[in-house]
Amino acid sequence: MEQEAPATTTERVRDVTLRLLDLADADAMMAWVSDPEVTTFMTWDPYTSRDALLAFLRDAALPHPWFRAVCLPGGDHPVGSVSVSPTADACRAELGYMVARAHWGKGVATAAVRRARVEALVDVRNVASQRMLEKARFRQEAVLRRYCVVKGAVRDMAIYSFISTDALLV
Repeated sequence: MEQEAPATTTERVRDVTLRLLDLADADAMMAWVSDPEVTTFMTWDPYTSRDALLAFLRDAALPHPWFRAVCLPGGDHPVGSVSVSPTADACRAELGYMVARAHWGKGVATAAVRRARVEALVDVRNVASQRMLEKARFRQEAVLRRYCVVKGAVRDMAIYSFISTDALLV
């Protein structure tokens, strides 16, 4: 299978796909996690060993609930990664992203971050919680009928979302 050539410096990537990482991605990831320029502002030093990267993937990235490979349109080969991680402050999460240097300045990281989506599920009877989500600019998308069991009773849940293109609260 022939791989699509990377975008030229004048071409902009408008969309990417995000997928779960796999141990098979280690070789592709070495292109960016071992690059001192890519890792300049990271809290960790560049990887010098594929085995160390495999250990990180196995022990940290794969079990992480939201750590994804960033792939260019039409391909499954990762050119970067994006993650959302909780912080010590229970009200915050941290967005992390990296892109191989060959793809800098082409909109890849921007497209990956734009794919981020935050969801909230709320019992349809919890009107106060629904109002709070709406004040925080979440949008109700649907009511999920008979979606889950809460304290022994089957409940309908409203699903709300906030995506990066939604208007921010001012």
